[in-house]
Amino acid sequence: MNKTETLRATLRRAPVIPVIVVNDLAHAVPLAEALCEGGLTVLEVTLRTPVALQAISAMRRAVPGAVVGVGTLTRPEHFRQADDAGAQFGVSPGLTPALAAAASDVAWPYLPGVMTPGELLQAGELGYSLLKLFPAQQAGGVGMLKAMGSVFADAAFCPTGGISRDNAAEFLGLPNVLCVGGSWVAPPAMMKSGDWAGIRALAQDAAGLTRRA
Repeated sequence: MNKTETLRATLRRAPVIPVIVVNDLAHAVPLAEALCEGGLTVLEVTLRTPVALQAISAMRRAVPGAVVGVGTLTRPEHFRQADDAGAQFGVSPGLTPALAAAASDVAWPYLPGVMTPGELLQAGELGYSLLKLFPAQQAGGVGMLKAMGSVFADAAFCPTGGISRDNAAEFLGLPNVLCVGGSWVAPPAMMKSGDWAGIRALAQDAAGLTRRA
């Protein structure tokens, strides 16, 4: 499979991709285990903390059933750093030619972020049709995705930003949405207290959401 096909298959594995912020490296493995046991096997570890890259490496080593990606790619050098850590896919909040060039230098697929029709056109010119709508709710939410679907028939999305258990099903009901990204399945309070059973239950609930695409 090429990178686009690999990414599509990855996004189709579960209706929700947990967007994870790891502050304590000791939480990385039990968190990944709980999410995978609950049915969410595609994980996005964001580069928002000093231990994020170490968390990716730890999850890759200890949880073979997980597909571990890196999120918040905002600089070209992040791609090589994430590659060295063992990332299996990458996600960014936006897209620039420099990020696209860096993405071409790694073997794993890249999900760039867009927010406007103009950014979607630029993404298409750079060869991307699978995209992250970010921040989804603030960008117009379900209404924006419906409008984009009527113009950009070849594009498919993973909306992220403002997605919750309360509105996820509405997004997943759209024909151009492959999955959604959400942080509600890995609440910081539960991670801090070590409530892995609670996180597993949240993952099971999210994994049961149905999607149209």
